[in-house]
Amino acid sequence: MGAIRDALDRARQAVTTRPIPVRTGTRLSFLLKSEKGSTAAVAARLGVSQRTVQRYLKGDRSPNAKAAAALEREVRKDWQPKVKARAEKQAAARGIVVETRARFGFRAPSGTTDDGRLRRITQHITPENSAAAFAAYRAGASEDELQAIVGGALGESYFRDGGRRAQGLDVELTDIDYIDIGY
Repeated sequence: MGAIRDALDRARQAVTTRPIPVRTGTRLSFLLKSEKGSTAAVAARLGVSQRTVQRYLKGDRSPNAKAAAALEREVRKDWQPKVKARAEKQAAARGIVVETRARFGFRAPSGTTDDGRLRRITQHITPENSAAAFAAYRAGASEDELQAIVGGALGESYFRDGGRRAQGLDVELTDIDYIDIGY
């Protein structure tokens, strides 16, 4: 995956009204319900055999570290989808906050001194740009496409200040050190 897609995943996973189940049996029961009772489907999601899932359910065996991490990841993925969808819709309507440390390069009219450099920026981006980022994320856009969308959004909100300065400045986001997105 890419840095922006991972940041959107983390932001989406952080939205819950209840914590995910703690016990292995409860987590497995949740996944079984999601998969309409199919232990084979749960096994495929966890990367273990169907028999292993059955042993986990009976309590004959506990998941190793790799299987436990996969179990938590898969439960988080499906936990409270309506709550997450509603939060994403509200975030798209209000805008999101992007915090990043990345290299920003510029294509600007000749004579400017805006050389690309590493910057740390925390900026609220507009609802329109937020909605475009979410739409691209859901459509499975590549990391380059997401970088172009987020770079353009930061260019509009931060560098051009909503059209009050730096007209004609085209911002390019590259070399992301880290990025966090908040609803």
